[in-house]
Amino acid sequence: MSLNYAKRMSNMKASEIREMLKLTQRPEVISFAGGLPAPELFPIDQMKKVAQKVLDENGSSALQYGTTEGFGPLREKIVERMAKVEADVSVDNILVTSGSQQGLDFVAKAFINPGDVIICESPTYLGAINAFKAYEPKFVEVDTDDDGMIMEDLEKALKENKNAKFIYAIPDFQNPSGKTWSVERRKRLVELANNYNVAIVEDNPYGELRFEGEKLPSVFHYDTEGRVIFLGTFSKIFSPGLRLGWIAAAPEVLNKFIMIKQGADLQSSTISQMEVAKFLEEYDIEKHIEKIKKVYKKRKDLMIKTMEEEFPEEVKYTNPEGGLFTWVVLPEHINARDLGKKALEKDVAFVPGGSFFPNGGNENTFRMNYSNMEDERIVEGVKRLGEVIREALSKENA
Repeated sequence: MSLNYAKRMSNMKASEIREMLKLTQRPEVISFAGGLPAPELFPIDQMKKVAQKVLDENGSSALQYGTTEGFGPLREKIVERMAKVEADVSVDNILVTSGSQQGLDFVAKAFINPGDVIICESPTYLGAINAFKAYEPKFVEVDTDDDGMIMEDLEKALKENKNAKFIYAIPDFQNPSGKTWSVERRKRLVELANNYNVAIVEDNPYGELRFEGEKLPSVFHYDTEGRVIFLGTFSKIFSPGLRLGWIAAAPEVLNKFIMIKQGADLQSSTISQMEVAKFLEEYDIEKHIEKIKKVYKKRKDLMIKTMEEEFPEEVKYTNPEGGLFTWVVLPEHINARDLGKKALEKDVAFVPGGSFFPNGGNENTFRMNYSNMEDERIVEGVKRLGEVIREALSKENA
């Protein structure tokens, strides 16, 4: 059977991370591949009570359709969460989405025509690349250093690409690199967006997971013209299975996304929204987040310490102050995809870095997650990876 699909389908590929996760389902595999929160930290007992209360108190409403914008009490709680990143918003600025991934798709629908330019960090989040690529844009990558996107290169990209629609950035504990933008870069980003009349999409799934260093305001905090579209989520601080995120934007911008959501799925799950709102009402989410941060910091420190001991000195990696990932750079002649196959033979998995560069290249990189594996498996997995890397280097040198 040969069906006549839309042209855009030729640009769509299965997520490399999702496909790799299928290979890592075997219990013996030590997986650093996914961006998975630690499941033992999910508030299961509290959610049992919350679910019962929601059904006892508002069962008929919980199982009914709701408004497209989202459950009012939850939107009010999201306003409180936005205050944590120094973003001054009201419920009129908030649209509840089915995960922040849906927000990325909505941004693409609202802004991208075939051939339009999207400016992003190099590397950038694979899920965003996949969401945007379906709408046939051109990606312009801007190099980063330890303080984030290099502003001189960004301005050059804006000058050379008059049809740039938006700048996509993950300023806090970036996926995949783990890097965080400085305050100066955040301010300059807004200035350049104003000067060149483009939007900014600030993807912030990890901002509340800072376990070292100084807490920084969001890019949204510095917005002066309503250009910043903020994507938030409960996936990393609460539970990804609930599939709840949000878009925060100026009302005239948010109205575009509301119309798109009405055509996409009408609304996000009523019962999930009510359960999260009830949890936030009855339990201390800040205490829960602190518990997560304590565990992740310990695991990150352990991973970095073991990498220092087991990885050859030619291998470089980031040491993030929060989030879920560290980014590894191998000598240029080592291909991380080939290395990944060898690692899987030793029951260890990571995500090759080439997929995080929308225009290709940089195959000597890979991403590692430290949030999901127990301490002893982190140590064992990094030791096995060290062996694989040393074997690859010795063959190349020979």
